[in-house]
Amino acid sequence: MIWDRIITAILQLNIGYLDIIDIIIVAFVFYRLILLIRGTRAEQLVKGLMFLLLVMIVSDKIGLKTLNWILEKVMTVGLIAIPIVFQPELRRALEQLGRGKIFKRSYWSWDPREFDHFLEELTKAVPALVKKRIGALIVIERDTGLKDWVETGIAVEGTISAELLINIFFPRSPLHDGAVIVRGDQIVAAGCYLPLTDDPYLNKELGARHRAGLGITEQSDAVAVIVSEETGIVSIAHNGVLTRYLDEKKLRKMLIDLCAPPQTEGLNLDFWPWKGNK
Repeated sequence: MIWDRIITAILQLNIGYLDIIDIIIVAFVFYRLILLIRGTRAEQLVKGLMFLLLVMIVSDKIGLKTLNWILEKVMTVGLIAIPIVFQPELRRALEQLGRGKIFKRSYWSWDPREFDHFLEELTKAVPALVKKRIGALIVIERDTGLKDWVETGIAVEGTISAELLINIFFPRSPLHDGAVIVRGDQIVAAGCYLPLTDDPYLNKELGARHRAGLGITEQSDAVAVIVSEETGIVSIAHNGVLTRYLDEKKLRKMLIDLCAPPQTEGLNLDFWPWKGNK
């Protein structure tokens, strides 16, 4: 039987249980790395490096010494360049590691009342912004701290309300041309400048507001709510993915799925009166 042959081969190689655990851990690490770079520019770079490595091995086996020497030097330089080229992906991996339960910060665990207040005020503000064609970018802080970007704006430290959000984003107001950062049910800062995504495949019709919303979610676990000034389309960005064409019900459901504390599970989607604006 094939399994008998496999077991016999393993025994002949003198593989112990620690070796098996070691192999499983390494396989899992490589699997996570593949998931991390899939769909990013790093995926193509890795393919290029693997091709060069294959050519280097083949050239060594068949005796192409000059080509092999050149490729060895290129690979040596490549090892130094990898941390620079893969800086966004490495940063994202370390942040995901830091967002594990061991390192989770306690202040993001919203009180259910705070979340209800935040959700009610935000879902009041968004339809008003859409109706008046007022562009908006609202970033909701989660586990990853956004202090670096909070400091680029103007401190507000005020309880969130629909009226305050509308006034901040009203055209020609001092703070309308930046992002609002929300922590819990507090508006921490407004007029904040965020990193822009450099995704080459992003729809060219999307402007700086959408690029900033995607950029901040690529570098953190924040959730960005975006209202287009030109079209009034409502979008949510999370983990570098943009979900567009949200109506009131879909927006509220996504906010609950992404931001709600565990105590609020099972909230009634039909409770809020604003859902009646169909």
